[in-house]
Amino acid sequence: MTEEYTIPLAKIIKELALQETYLPKSAEEILIRSKDVNRPGLELNGFCDYFDPHRIAVLGRSEMSLLESLGEEKQKRSIENFFALRPPVVIVARGIELPNCMLEAAKTHEIPLLISRDSTSNVVADLVSLLNVELAPRITRHGVLVEVYGEGILLVGDSGVGKSETAIELIKRGHRLIADDAVEIRRTSRKALVGQAPENIRHFIELRGIGIINARRIFGMGAVKLTEKIDMCINLELWDATKVYDRMGIDSEFTEILGIRVPVITIPVKPGRNLAIIIEVAAMNNRQKKMGYNAAQELLSSLGMDVTDLQGADIKKDLDI
Repeated sequence: MTEEYTIPLAKIIKELALQETYLPKSAEEILIRSKDVNRPGLELNGFCDYFDPHRIAVLGRSEMSLLESLGEEKQKRSIENFFALRPPVVIVARGIELPNCMLEAAKTHEIPLLISRDSTSNVVADLVSLLNVELAPRITRHGVLVEVYGEGILLVGDSGVGKSETAIELIKRGHRLIADDAVEIRRTSRKALVGQAPENIRHFIELRGIGIINARRIFGMGAVKLTEKIDMCINLELWDATKVYDRMGIDSEFTEILGIRVPVITIPVKPGRNLAIIIEVAAMNNRQKKMGYNAAQELLSSLGMDVTDLQGADIKKDLDI
């Protein structure tokens, strides 16, 4: 069974700077479950066959003008019928003055009624953006998430392989830490994964031999970031002399996280290798591949080989994260 997530109405009010007109109880106790938003023009006209009672309803200039055109009695009946459907919250955009019957209906059916001074389009866009993040499917996995040249890099590997030490070196080189040890990953759209640290361990790093440090306190605010998309995954593993590692980069390895494909490369770890520099190069190379450039294919082409016959295979890699 899929886990259901909620967001308190208080957070929505704070993030969107909404004005409270009527709340039946504390905004912290009112929980929103749906990522979708409703513009209830059809419902105000009496068509309610596909009404979703979990969606926040946003009334803009069009809906309010429609109500005004109905006349006092029809307007009151339309508003009463709509609030009787029990939407979780009703937001009126553009600071439009509310008819008295709307406030009465909200109180009768105990529906939170809020006002925004922003345009209807902006209210809907900001609301959808917030709900997509706060209500996104999520998992928590062991690893380190860093931002390198604008690319979100998820470092995974066995405990003690050097993920946190590598993150410290990257911070010293001007990159930023998002999460150490535990990464909370959210699928914010069909194509995007966003990672962050659980709030209780945010900005902390464990370094064996030193202990726990606070990266923000030691390196400054520029060394940390709250969230970052996940563009690729780097698997750090101890060097195995019997294993053949990829030296050309023709094949494309990937893993699936919450149903989304994420590119994967495996970097063997042994004394003398500067992992921070290697990860920097991997980040820049991944960006080039996303822009359509592949250095391995260009090299083979310059050697006179037919690149069309050397298309790499997509290899799914199951990472123990």
